[in-house]
Amino acid sequence: MTTQKPELTPTVEDLEAQERRLVFRQFTHDDAWALGSLLVELARERQAPVAIDIRRAGQQLFHAALPGSTPDNDAWIARKRRVVERYGSASYLVGARFRAKGTTFEESSRLDPDTYAAHGGSFPITVEGVGVIGAVTVSGLPQLQDHRLVVEALEHFLSRA
Repeated sequence: MTTQKPELTPTVEDLEAQERRLVFRQFTHDDAWALGSLLVELARERQAPVAIDIRRAGQQLFHAALPGSTPDNDAWIARKRRVVERYGSASYLVGARFRAKGTTFEESSRLDPDTYAAHGGSFPITVEGVGVIGAVTVSGLPQLQDHRLVVEALEHFLSRA
């Protein structure tokens, strides 16, 4: 009998290290297309029913809705992306920081949960010497899987740069 190892939940420190590591030298329209296409490829390989969104400075540069995704995924994308835009950190990390303090984002942020969601799946696009300029967001899987899919794509993309 084969036993699967349980997935470990990353710590706040793990998540912060991801953000420090996953930084771009620049981020162009072509980069958005290539990163979005990579996310689509990874999601299709897994038959993941996700929607994918990439924005820079408020402009949508890439969007895809794969089979099985719904309009609700677009609403989740918007809510998670707003957390990245407001806090400058991954939506999963923001939620983890609240949980580490013994509370939840919904209880303690004082932000409208219909507008903001500190659930995994949105990751800041950070450019060296500039800071956070946008976000790459996935919705359709459980929040940790959404987060991990984005991180995997960013790691792969940045390793080629």
